[in-house]
Amino acid sequence: MRKNYLLTPGPTPLPPEVCQALGKPIIHHRTPQFQAILKEATEGLKYIFQTQGDVFILTSSGTGAMEAAVVNLLSAQDTAITVQGGKFGERWTELCAAYGIHTEVINVEWGKAVDPGEIEKRLKANPNIKAVFTTLCETSTGVVSDIEAIGEVVNKYKAVLVVDAISGLGAIDLKTDAWCVDVCVSGSQKGFMLPPGLAFISVSKKAWEAIAVSKSPRYYFDLKAAKKAIQSVDTPFTPAISLIIALVEVLKMMKQDSLENIFNRHRVMASATRAAMKALGLELFAPAAASDVVTAVKAPAGIDGEKIVKTMRDVYGVTIAGGQAELKGKVFRFAHMGFIEEFDILAGIVCLERVLKKLGYSFELGTGVRAAEEVFLNNTPRL
Repeated sequence: MRKNYLLTPGPTPLPPEVCQALGKPIIHHRTPQFQAILKEATEGLKYIFQTQGDVFILTSSGTGAMEAAVVNLLSAQDTAITVQGGKFGERWTELCAAYGIHTEVINVEWGKAVDPGEIEKRLKANPNIKAVFTTLCETSTGVVSDIEAIGEVVNKYKAVLVVDAISGLGAIDLKTDAWCVDVCVSGSQKGFMLPPGLAFISVSKKAWEAIAVSKSPRYYFDLKAAKKAIQSVDTPFTPAISLIIALVEVLKMMKQDSLENIFNRHRVMASATRAAMKALGLELFAPAAASDVVTAVKAPAGIDGEKIVKTMRDVYGVTIAGGQAELKGKVFRFAHMGFIEEFDILAGIVCLERVLKKLGYSFELGTGVRAAEEVFLNNTPRL
């Protein structure tokens, strides 16, 4: 028998409490019992989103919430800014194209964060821009954006700010209201420590004004229908009942832990991971804008990054992620989000060292582990 370790940027491991909740007998969703659960889940999400505005639960992947944002806010022939610094930034552009929305694309070099000044430059030049679509953490590159600065810029204009926080919310800080984020989307399988299947979307007052005049076709993802339903503590369509029951357990755990502790834990795990990679002589892909949810690392010269990933997974049962698109085979991605703790990180580093050694990379065994241990020892309460 072999224990498997999941160190991917989604899905992430499930806490035992979540597994137990998922195993509860199903109940009917049009009942007072489920209404109480839905209400608790919705209020708990507001705590994680750090918002007093509306938050809705959708039965879909996070991409469903992204599509909901596009079709509810805009109409065909409208113009929006999309920030492309990786695979998931590109998704905003693709979604807009699907609904006939013109895009002013800001192409950002992969591994770097967008300059808020470039967004302001575009907004000044084109007063007809109605939305800015960007990403909190670009999962494909491990880059985190300065959403606070972007929000300060966009808030001065009529455009709404829409943030893909699918891989970041619940792991790193995003103050939806304070940072003037009009629509924030997320998903269940990352920082929320749940299986895939739920998406979350917050909507500000400014966003509702845009929704009121949008003419894009929508049915399943109609946020007006979601708002009408939630006023009766209901959903417009059949929800993912068991996932929402488990979501309540997750939100209880997160609130008990506190956002401050959650963010600090992710920061420490990210610091330990990056210290290990540097000690091994490996180069970080995004050293200047590295996220605390996933670290992208350049594969050593002459070694295929895909082979590192496959060997760790298939031989040793430790699953990390490879590179995507133009980064395929060039980087590997080591996640440290959700229900992952320091001993999972150490196990992953041990496995990585063993695989690198077998693939011919020259270094002293234990170098990465020692560097990570130093970070953990310096950030763990003394006994």
